[in-house]
Amino acid sequence: MTDAKPLRADARRNRDALIAKARELFADGRFDLRFDDFAKLAGVGTGTLYRHFPTREALAEAVYREELTAMCERAHEMQATLPADQALESFLRGFVDHLHHHEGLARTLATLMATQSGALAEGTQALGQVVADLLAAAAKTGAIRDDVGAGAVMMTLHGIYAAYDHPSFRTDADGVVALVLDGLRRGEP
Repeated sequence: MTDAKPLRADARRNRDALIAKARELFADGRFDLRFDDFAKLAGVGTGTLYRHFPTREALAEAVYREELTAMCERAHEMQATLPADQALESFLRGFVDHLHHHEGLARTLATLMATQSGALAEGTQALGQVVADLLAAAAKTGAIRDDVGAGAVMMTLHGIYAAYDHPSFRTDADGVVALVLDGLRRGEP
């Protein structure tokens, strides 16, 4: 796969406007909006929308990539500024908090899961690496067990975002994170 040609400044602004508007609309629960309306609401032409994002799924992938990049950057910041076990806990609790406040990301993830998007696979790999790094750092300090891999935690995160529309999502997701953290901590049996 070859790298895409860099966008002109105006094309970049239009693309960014579309992604920003989509993120906002997804967060407001308006994922099912008529696709052409994304262009109108972003202040660009329909041709511009289709040139950058030929399908709703392509637009959802772009939103997902940006959200995931931001989450991974926050995880790295936490790892650099907090004790390892606190960084892991803050990341997991922050993941739930982010999904709770950004329903659009959760909806986007669910859509990408349904379409078996390549962006989801890439995102899962990036998120998995962040989780692996956080787990390894916390295990190295002895704060958590060293026999649980990132795959187990990732399965938990997949379950959390797959249930974003559950009526008691926040309470139940916080409970799942508490269970995971309790299971990872070293302690008396």
